[in-house]
Amino acid sequence: MQKTGGIIAMVAGAIVVVIAFATLIFGGGIDWEALTLVEDIGWGGLFFSFLVIIFGTMAITARDKIIGILLILSAILAAILGGLFVAVFMVIALIGGVMATMEMKNKEENRAA
Repeated sequence: MQKTGGIIAMVAGAIVVVIAFATLIFGGGIDWEALTLVEDIGWGGLFFSFLVIIFGTMAITARDKIIGILLILSAILAAILGGLFVAVFMVIALIGGVMATMEMKNKEENRAA
């Protein structure tokens, strides 16, 4: 389940990067004053989307829960900063992060026993 969660997060992150770039391109084409804030927040969503891909890759072979927790936090922050379309796919990445973290917890419990 850990590998599955990491792969789900990676795929969702890759889709979100494409969506975030499209949002920034189309949002930057309009010359409104209020869009500067939207663009700045969009860049934050794009940054955290890249982090979701990185942490999803690391979660496949991770032994500590911290990678899964960082994946979950990155997905939440990308959903908040990225907008509606990004948030829809970040829910999928969040589910992948939870799946990866649950499996890591079970592995730690088995080692202790």
